[in-house]
Amino acid sequence: MRIGHNPHKDEVILQSNYLHQVVIPVYIPHQEGYFKDSLRILQLCLQSLLKTVHNKTYITVVNNGSCKLVIEYLDKVYQDGQIQELIHTENIGKVNAILKGLTGNNIELVTIADADVLFLDSWQVATTDVFRALPKAGVVGIVPQFNMFKNKSGNVIFDNLFNKKLKFIPIQSSGGLIRFYDSIGWDRSYNIDYLEYGLGLEYNDVKVFVGSGHFVATYKKQMFQEMKSYLNYKLGGDSENYLDTLPLHYDYWRVTTYDNYGYHMGNVFEDWMSEIEHDKNSRTEMDSDFVQYKQASSFIFSLKNGIFPKFLFNDLISKFFYNWKKLPKSMVNNYNNIIPK
Repeated sequence: MRIGHNPHKDEVILQSNYLHQVVIPVYIPHQEGYFKDSLRILQLCLQSLLKTVHNKTYITVVNNGSCKLVIEYLDKVYQDGQIQELIHTENIGKVNAILKGLTGNNIELVTIADADVLFLDSWQVATTDVFRALPKAGVVGIVPQFNMFKNKSGNVIFDNLFNKKLKFIPIQSSGGLIRFYDSIGWDRSYNIDYLEYGLGLEYNDVKVFVGSGHFVATYKKQMFQEMKSYLNYKLGGDSENYLDTLPLHYDYWRVTTYDNYGYHMGNVFEDWMSEIEHDKNSRTEMDSDFVQYKQASSFIFSLKNGIFPKFLFNDLISKFFYNWKKLPKSMVNNYNNIIPK
């Protein structure tokens, strides 16, 4: 039985005052083996985030089937008002957990980050500087990585092929690159040329590297308006490819900040992780109201992200491209080899 009229039934939801959402999925099923240090690393992740974001940031944590100790920690963080939203679910997979966190608001930008990211000062400002300088940027990473331009970035190169500002530029933070690849278990036998030059682009005095990783990146929320409701993979498979490919359907560019603004901690705690200091004065409120694009045609999508990259990254043609785009001549012949010959 219903008596009377719900006074809130037809209320219009007010526009959010938040400018930026951060979504962090968390999966720590126990405290043993691989996950032995994971809670400590999660704590460092959230502490670094809280110290580096401005007060119009909406933080969503999605507990994706974690153990009781992690649930208790997250509940306290939420009850203390440090984060704005906490969602508990069984293990439904990383990207499905992310999709849950994305719904229910119209905040313009969303950063999707793994629970082992250590955020550094000014990452928000650097990110929005890129969105403002490059209207076609749809994804902005904050941790440069090797050869990012070869992954889902054909449209950036296609659009700027004859632009002199698309060229190989010196690496700003080789230390950040070294630390990233140490964190994912690589030895240091990789091509050291990658520590010196990467394919970059400069617009309106803002430099970026072409391409982006996906363990921490900021997206224009618009592209998730027609998102899938469920993906079959719990981790890997087609799930991360979904996040990488989605921007291309709007012909958005995937780029990364010129400097390094975050560290990947992995699953093993190291002393340096707790020694990073933060400057409270770096929490500057950021820009908003960025340019949005409509979905691209299937022809444009296929041309820029299928046909063109296959042609460009042929071994012979890619070397011509490297030379044309100012990679030092001593590096050209070996630049396609992650392990140098």
